[in-house]
Amino acid sequence: MKIVSINAWGGAMFDELVAWLETVDADVICLQEVTRTAHRSGWSTFADGERTLPQRLSLYDDVSAVLTGYTPYFVVNDAGPVTDGEGAELRQDFGIATWVRDEFPVVGLDAQFVHSRFVDHTVWDVGDRPRAALTVTVRDRVAGRFVSVIQVHGLRDPAGKGDSPIRVEQARKLVNVVEHVHTTSDVTVLCGDLNLLPSSETFTLLAEHGMTDLVGDADTRTSIYTKAIRSAGYLLVSSPTAVRKFEIVTEPEVSDHRALMLDLV
Repeated sequence: MKIVSINAWGGAMFDELVAWLETVDADVICLQEVTRTAHRSGWSTFADGERTLPQRLSLYDDVSAVLTGYTPYFVVNDAGPVTDGEGAELRQDFGIATWVRDEFPVVGLDAQFVHSRFVDHTVWDVGDRPRAALTVTVRDRVAGRFVSVIQVHGLRDPAGKGDSPIRVEQARKLVNVVEHVHTTSDVTVLCGDLNLLPSSETFTLLAEHGMTDLVGDADTRTSIYTKAIRSAGYLLVSSPTAVRKFEIVTEPEVSDHRALMLDLV
């Protein structure tokens, strides 16, 4: 069973991203920074006072159109204004999505906020935006087990990736999610752009609850990202012995983040 996680950067490198997703042959695909604008397609511009970025109007729909033979699950963290190519303002949902190959029965679904709650922004906040965790539990028929894949896009703080009271609280809520699925799963995977340093207390708390980090201080950013701090994406597992292979994908570059790829025995 193969699991992939990547911050899709709102689809800013859309052509490269979808071309790679078509070839990666994963069973579960977890994307962060997924956009959706009802009944619209094409490009938009996002601005929050700190950054102005190109984004797909509906990356969720774009990726779903490419990943035939998968069922998608989308959770919205928050929503706010974007402009389309003609300058019209539209409302865009922003969140995380997981695509599951149809051969894998989905036997459990859960989504809950680990920071704040849903916000409909008039103007996008620079930091302190809501974050949800999405859990999909599947039956791996070949291995004869249940696998829960939790993904989350951790809190972004313009001040940096260091620990703070709200990040510690986010960690405690993540632990609750992990503990809940431990009772029904043989293997638990936690992945996503956690926006943390490797020294974060988050990893200590998760280790105390049976989760092993496979990334550590490795570089999870591509050449497109030019800042000095190179830690962002992480992947943790409850059963290291179930790992056949783990890879931080350096090529091709399909985002400002590197993809994380896990192959379970």
